[in-house]
Amino acid sequence: MATETLSIEPLPYRRDSLALFAPVAHRPWALLLDSGVRTDAPTGGSSFGTGRYDIVVAEPKRTLVTQGPMTEVRGPGTVRLSPEDPFALVRKCLGPRILLPADWPPGLPFPGGALGYFGYDLVRRLERLPSPFPDPLGVPQMAIGIYDQALVVDHGEGRTWLVGRRGSAPETRTLLLRLAHGDIPCRPPRPFTIGGPLRSNMEAAAYARHFARIQAWIQAGDCYQVNLARRFSVRATGDPWTAYLELRALSPAPFAAYLNTPGGRILSSSPERFLRLVGDEVETRPIKGTRPRGTDPAEDRRLAAELAESPKDRAENLMIVDLLRNDLGRTCAPGTIRVPRLFQVETYPGVHHLVSTVTGRLAAGADALDLLRGCFPGGSVTGAPKIRAMQIIDALEGEPRGVYCGSIAYLGFDGSLDSSILIRTLVQASGELRFWAGGGIIADSSCAAEWQEIAVKAKAMSKVVTRLGGDAAGLG
Repeated sequence: MATETLSIEPLPYRRDSLALFAPVAHRPWALLLDSGVRTDAPTGGSSFGTGRYDIVVAEPKRTLVTQGPMTEVRGPGTVRLSPEDPFALVRKCLGPRILLPADWPPGLPFPGGALGYFGYDLVRRLERLPSPFPDPLGVPQMAIGIYDQALVVDHGEGRTWLVGRRGSAPETRTLLLRLAHGDIPCRPPRPFTIGGPLRSNMEAAAYARHFARIQAWIQAGDCYQVNLARRFSVRATGDPWTAYLELRALSPAPFAAYLNTPGGRILSSSPERFLRLVGDEVETRPIKGTRPRGTDPAEDRRLAAELAESPKDRAENLMIVDLLRNDLGRTCAPGTIRVPRLFQVETYPGVHHLVSTVTGRLAAGADALDLLRGCFPGGSVTGAPKIRAMQIIDALEGEPRGVYCGSIAYLGFDGSLDSSILIRTLVQASGELRFWAGGGIIADSSCAAEWQEIAVKAKAMSKVVTRLGGDAAGLG
């Protein structure tokens, strides 16, 4: 029996992936992974060193949607409900690993496979935590499609590729070919209307009380760091593709994405990689430490230097690096975990971030889903010790995080993985637009400084609200 292989076909290069995706943005299960490349930058360059490839998919062969204890698995002519581990179900739907063709360009990602999101509250299927809070918007804990075909745009080389399983999904292939050639008209999006004031689940007095309780737990030795977040919401109806275009203009990011998934649309401008697996090489890049951009070049340089040398931010970052080394140890071969880069400042349109890089080599017999499951959710958005920090988050936030602090991920047919941490993310569902912002609290943290950092992180998302007619006064 012949071994199945994957195919790759060159197509006309289109630099503007937003325009490429727009004709299908309204379709259920149409997804865009957006590297934040500026359309006005010269070919071969991008806004950020980590941004190069965009991925466009539509019309999955199968879908998996998890709500509470059950996952709906929908395929050609079939629908079933399963109580199985959602990660195991994704593995079953992916099937055996498929070899890349010999002419596969080095570094080109995602040859087709699983793509979607794993929400934060999926952790309750993995760890002993309190029962999940009911989600008032009904957003699923997981929404994953299995895509036999995909468009991959390489802005570094100025090339577009149609990739996927050889001979499969002819209708999807036709759709993607038409999309790549610009043969599908882009219908005007339905108006997106934001009404009423921006509301928060946690005002200043409540945040101060929660901050004091975390400090007491830290002083008692119960925990070392807790990521406490505020949730913001505003009434919103219509097509949020317009809102994504505003977010993209304000805050392009190397792990941005637009996901038209059942139960909610996900608009992300995340700067943070969660896990990457190529072959057996593993990488994670946690962010801990933030400063706003300066109003002039001198102030901007001062703020970046201040972040680089801050003992508090370096300590906060190091705690998460140690946590992630421990998480990687679950699936990486002993003695292979390294920290090649520690405390590097990375600059984005609205903020400076302190970023470290942790690497390892996947152990024999482990795969991408073992790695993702073993590290989920990311330590940079929980705290340390991880399970205790999540228990404290439950006690203080008192509601589901939903997709926030989960992960958008692809898992390729070839066994590869890349994923983001779902921060700087808007979710539109049930007539409401939501976003979150938070930060890690340690013994040296200042309540006033942490409160201000939340405003800095939320700035681009609150600007989307005001640009589309809403009132963001509730941010403060």
